[in-house]
Formats: sequence, C-alpha cells, structure tokens
Amino acid sequence: MKIKSIHLLIILLTSVFSYAQDMQEGFTYLETGQYAKAETFFSTILKDHADNKTARLCYGRAIGLNGKPEEANTLFTNLLADYPTDFEVKLNYGESLLWNSNFPKAKTYFKSLIDEDPKSFPALLSYANTLSNLKEYEDALTYVDKALTVLPGNPNALTSKKYMYLGYAYQKQQARQYDEAEALLKKNLILFNNDKDTLLNLANLYLIANRLDDAKATYDILAKNPENKITALNGSALVAHLNGKEKDALQLSQQAYDSLEDTTDATLTQQTTERYAQALIWNKKFKTADTLIAKIFETKPNENWVLALRATLNIYKSDFKKSVKDYDQILVNDSTSFDGNLGNANALKALGKYEAAYTSAENTLKFYDNQKDASNFIKNLNTTFTPFYEGKASYTFDNGDNEAFAFNNNLEFPFSTKFKLLGSYNYRSTNNPVTNNEATSHDASFGLSYQLLPNVTFKGTAGITSAKATTNDYTQLLTDVSFNIKPFKLQDLTIGYKRELQSFNAELLDREIVQNNFYANYSLNTNFNLGWFTQYFYTSQSDSNARNLLFTSLYYNILPKPSLKAGLNYQYITFKNQVPTIYFSPETFNAVEVFANLIKDENIAKPKEWFYELTAATGLQYIEDDSSQSTYRIQGKLGYKFSERCMANLFGTRSNIASATAAGFTFNEIGLRFKWLLFEKPVFRD
Repeated sequence: MKIKSIHLLIILLTSVFSYAQDMQEGFTYLETGQYAKAETFFSTILKDHADNKTARLCYGRAIGLNGKPEEANTLFTNLLADYPTDFEVKLNYGESLLWNSNFPKAKTYFKSLIDEDPKSFPALLSYANTLSNLKEYEDALTYVDKALTVLPGNPNALTSKKYMYLGYAYQKQQARQYDEAEALLKKNLILFNNDKDTLLNLANLYLIANRLDDAKATYDILAKNPENKITALNGSALVAHLNGKEKDALQLSQQAYDSLEDTTDATLTQQTTERYAQALIWNKKFKTADTLIAKIFETKPNENWVLALRATLNIYKSDFKKSVKDYDQILVNDSTSFDGNLGNANALKALGKYEAAYTSAENTLKFYDNQKDASNFIKNLNTTFTPFYEGKASYTFDNGDNEAFAFNNNLEFPFSTKFKLLGSYNYRSTNNPVTNNEATSHDASFGLSYQLLPNVTFKGTAGITSAKATTNDYTQLLTDVSFNIKPFKLQDLTIGYKRELQSFNAELLDREIVQNNFYANYSLNTNFNLGWFTQYFYTSQSDSNARNLLFTSLYYNILPKPSLKAGLNYQYITFKNQVPTIYFSPETFNAVEVFANLIKDENIAKPKEWFYELTAATGLQYIEDDSSQSTYRIQGKLGYKFSERCMANLFGTRSNIASATAAGFTFNEIGLRFKWLLFEKPVFRD
C-alpha cells in the first residue's frame, strides 16, 4: 500500500515557511494528488535552485507518487547523505522504501525512527503500514493504535486500521480460522458502522464457512443503504443458489440486472451481468443465457469474465471440450486466473483427463494459497483414487421358503489415475427347510481396470466359485469383462460378457447351471431433465436354455438437491425353454411400473451427515397369457458418513415382481454395508 501521508507534507510546509508563497502552487498539486503537475512544477524550481531542500523533498514525493519509486528512492538517498540528521528527510526516505515495496528494509528503518522519536505520528503510522504489508497484522494494529494516541481520530490512521482488520481477517479466513476472522470483521464494524467493504468481507466469510443464513442477513444489512442495493441483490442471489433455491436466485439477479442504468459503475454493471447470466445457467435457461453471453461477446470478445461465463454454460450443457478451449484462452490472457485454472480442472475431470485436472487444480493453489474450492476439488479427486474396502452382509427370504445369508467383500487399489487392481471374496449360504435343501458357495476373483482412452475404460475380473450342495460339490470359473465407453456427451455405454452361476437358492446351486451373459447398458441424459436408461442381456445357460432380457426406463429429474426423479419402467423377458418347476422361465414376461426415487448421494454427504435413498414403484406384470397382476417394489437405504474415510448404511428391499426371484412372487432383503478408505489419499500421490 502506497503511503500518501498529508502529515509529512504539513511538517514540510511548516519548516519552509519562507518559501511558502513561491511554492504554494506545487504544494497544492501534492495535496490534491496532481502528482504529474507537481513533478513538472518542482522540476522547474530545481533548475534555478538545485540545492533547495524543500524543492528536492517535494520533487521526490511527486515522482515517487507518480509511478517512479526507484528514482524517488535515489533522490531521498542523496538527500539523506546531505542531511543525515534531518528527521523529515529520514521519514521521506523511509516512505520511498514503501513505494518500492522494500518492506523488510522499511520495517527495520521505521523502527529505528520510532526509537529516535516514540511520539512521531508519521513514523508510527508508516511502521504500522509496513507491518501490515508484511502481513504482521497483530503488531500493525498495535502501532496504528499508538499513532492514534498521538493524533486521536486521524482519518488516515483510521483508514489504515480498517484495512489492517480486513487483511488480518482474510489471513484468518485463508487459515480456515473462521471464528477468529468473524471477530475481527465485527470489530471493524464497531469502528466503521455498516462499512461496505467490511460487510462484503463478512458475507464472503459466511459463504465460505457455509453459514448461508448469516450471509443472507449480512447482505440484507448491506441493502439498507440504497447505494448498495444492487451489490446486495447479487450476493443474495448467490446465497439462494447455494441453498438450492435456483428460482429465487434468478428472481433476485433479474431484479439487480433490471436496476442497471447507463450511469451505473462499470465494475458493478459487469458483476451484475455476470451474476444474471450465472442464474440463467443455474436454472437451465440455456438459450437465454447463450443469447446474453453472445451479445456481450460482440463488444467484449476476449475478456476473461465473458469467456468464463461461456465456459460455465458449456459445462452445464456437458460440452466440456468447448469449456476447456475457453479456459485455455483465459489462461493465455492471465496464467494466474482463478476461473481459468479451477474451471479447467473441473472440465478436464469431466473429460476423464484426471492427471491434467490435478495439475490445473494445483496451479490454482500456487496462486491462491489454501483456497477452499481448489483444496476440496483435489480432496474429492483423491477420494476417487484412494484404495478402499467395501463389505456387505445381507439376509434374503421369499414366500417360497428360501433363505440366504451372504457376505460380500470388495477391494479396489488404484496405482494411478488409469490403472487399478480389483479383488473380491463372496460367501453365500442358502437353505429351504421345506425341501430340505442346503448349499454354500465361496467366490474369489481378481482383476484390473484400465483407462485406455479418456472416454474408454476396460474392466476385467476372473476367479472361481466353489459350491457345496446337497448332492453336488464343484468348482467353476467366473469372469466379467467389459468396456465402458462415453461415445458422445451425456451418453454412457457399457458392453460386456459375464460368466456366473444361478445361485439364488440351494436347489439351483445344486444343479450347477452356468450362465454366459452378453450384456449392454446404455444411458442418455439431456439438458432438459429427461433421462433414459436401457439394459439388454442375452444369456446362454449350461442346461441348454437361453434368456433374453430387456429393461428400459424413461425418467424425469424433478429436483437436484436432494435428487428426486420419477418415471416409467418396462421389462421384457423370454426363455427358450420353460422349466417352471426349477426356476422362473416363462415364454414371455412383461412388466410395466411407475416409480419415484429420492436420494441424497453418499458422495456429496459431508462427514457427520446422513445420506439416504428411497425408491417406490407400482405397476402391472403379465406372465405369458395369464391375466395381469399388480406389482410393487420398495427399496431403501439409510447411512451415516462418520468421516471422510468411513461410512456405513442399512438397506432393504421388498418386491413381488416375479422376475425379482427365481422361485416366487414375494422377495425380501435386508442388510448392512460398510465402506472404508484404506489411506488418506492415493498411494501414487505424495
């Protein structure tokens, strides 16, 4: 911060009273901030009076404050050599160190001046400002208070104190010491009642600390001053967005945007236009947002804030390649851009370019130390690649008197963003007291997953199952090989082959029926909340039977947080041979149901928070030529995230859809799942 102390000038004026009339015009230029004119004026004086101390001092101040700090420092160094004991010259020399941002040297120098004159207001204030520039805010506040003791109520010292509190609070905020930052800002508000800068900093602190109600209340205080109304509306719109109230966000930003006038400050106009465009995007009014952004581009084609808006729009539309192009241009314009670096990280992650995403996020932290959003991005990405164990225990039963206990164990161990090893062990015990059948099976498999291309991932596992049933003991090979492909934006395709056993009940395990499944899963999302999922299985069995299964679901996303969607499911099954006494195998089976799904995803739940999922469905099923039968399905999950690394949940299902079991029309399952990240971060990251 450049120090423009009027008090040094007052001392200077007092000491040179005999020259006051001749130099009054130059003094006025300095007092009123007309430094270029002051430079010219005193340069002329020095042509005739080269050794005049006052003219040299004033000329030095003029050039120093007019963007020539190095020349000013040289001039004051020479003056100090000519007048080594002149305290006024010493003060000006010290100030030239500040102009040159030589704060460590200025700190030592001004401390020596304070030792020489402990009551010098200019020395005390300059020393306080030096400490503030060095971010030594606690000591800076001590010395600005000492300066105010010498000159109580001095406006320059009070202004310095205000910015010291703001800087100190920001330092605490960066260290995530939010309570301490809040206390400092509130002290500032005692000194400067409803100060705009302080209220904005306080609201931003509340946003970062996720204290959204407090942020909204702070913006409401800011809005009491009509001059701050638009700024407050912009902030309130952001709060509404963070609360998931997108319609409110758009209404508030629309109000702010409509309040803009030709005389509105250019910076505020830009901020308001930007927030309005963001609100349109949040509400998926993409066409309107696109039109607005295109209009801005006509006059501001290469400005970073406009490029960032277009990049954000394309992220919401899943046009991630276009977003990366705009973010890259932002970084060409300004390599330190927060939007450019972190925005690029998000877009690259969505494209499956994880190493590049890490690099962009880490670049953000190079320029914005400990920034919360960038830190959270890296933490979330780390979670994706941290080795984990997942265990599940379940109990199932149906109205055919089949019971089963199962324990499933899975391990994933990534060695890079592309490659990970997979392992699983499963145990299942099933019995039927009516038929007196019992069977147990042990499955063990190992495999790998490898990202061949950013949009193509291979996954393959192989293992064996060992079964012991009433009349038959055996081992069989298990395998599952698939390719996950993202062919176009908003689309996902998985094709694969899976070899498994019919293992629902003891009798099926005893018969050793091997299933060879060829399958494909396809999902399509849209920018207008409609989604479609389709699954197809062709199964060839070792008992010479074959099955075709088609499942398709059309749904609409009603709410984003928590996620609420509803839709229509259709299922079609046909078997080559009908063996109803052994397993459910109709010649044709059709089922239609309507469903609703409510979910708070465990991946977005924070530590010490609950997550959940509830699905309810009802419909009709048609088995061959029989009359229709009503169906229902209820599935639920309730879990708790104990920490960033540990979570658990209960789950349950009840259904009477025939295809849900191999033996009957009522199926029930309850169980417990546990997931634990083995380490704090990926093994391949330092």
